[in-house]
Amino acid sequence: MAVTNVIINYRRFLKRRNYSHHTIKNYMNTLRHFVLWLDVPLEQITHRKIEQYMDHLLGKKLKAKTINCHIQNIRSFYDYLYHYEEIKIVNPVKKGAMMRLSKPLPRHLKDDDVLILFDLIERPRDRAMFKIMLRCGLRVQEVANLTLGALDLKHSKILVHNGKGGKGRVVYISTDAYEALIDYLRVRPQSRAMKVFLVEKGTYYGKPISVRGIQKRIEYYATKTGLKVCCHALRHTMATQLLNADAEVVTIQDLLGHSWISTTERYCTVSNLKVMRDYFKAMEVIMQRTAQGP
Repeated sequence: MAVTNVIINYRRFLKRRNYSHHTIKNYMNTLRHFVLWLDVPLEQITHRKIEQYMDHLLGKKLKAKTINCHIQNIRSFYDYLYHYEEIKIVNPVKKGAMMRLSKPLPRHLKDDDVLILFDLIERPRDRAMFKIMLRCGLRVQEVANLTLGALDLKHSKILVHNGKGGKGRVVYISTDAYEALIDYLRVRPQSRAMKVFLVEKGTYYGKPISVRGIQKRIEYYATKTGLKVCCHALRHTMATQLLNADAEVVTIQDLLGHSWISTTERYCTVSNLKVMRDYFKAMEVIMQRTAQGP
């Protein structure tokens, strides 16, 4: 089997399937690591070899979720070889080969912690970026990719193009996020770049800020405040606050861009305020019925 040719064909196949650039890059990187590690031809791989590769990845201290991504990508590649290259080999990645994952509850900030965090953030750009994450539920990648054309300030909404999985959606801008965004746009560096958030100093002044650049800013504020906060925690906080304000789960699902409502429902577990209110409200009804008797 000509390895280089089938990998090139596989990349073309992924592009025809309209996978995002990020997803294709991830598939190719994991496949490259696997091929470089192999000491036998692709068609001779067995499930024992896959187990050895998992041990190799464990030895590199990779997390179980990352290892599962590697293994799933390899499985998809062998499915492609069988169905599209018509190479009749058994897929060496057996069903159930993935590592068991823990399911930690989404981490969110308490209301007091939100105040502490934003009291410290004075730079207009940073304040706008993180207010949009907190109030609009945007992922860090979506904030980095946000363009001026996607802002509909007249109607207080943002068009999120090519979100996770290539899906688009509309989100709405709260009053405080709107004010933070306007304050930033007034002082935004002059640039031909269409991205909203730009680097403000150094070699890349005026260029779009990267995902890693945004993450470094939240890490800076986390250190300054002593809070355990990351970009995704702001998105989790929005979902939890909306649930506590009695927003419907399906509404939150739409705003966050979740494909499955089960993903959104995980926030119900951490939304203790809503659970508490529902509990005591129900208990009042139960005790009244009990007091009245038959």
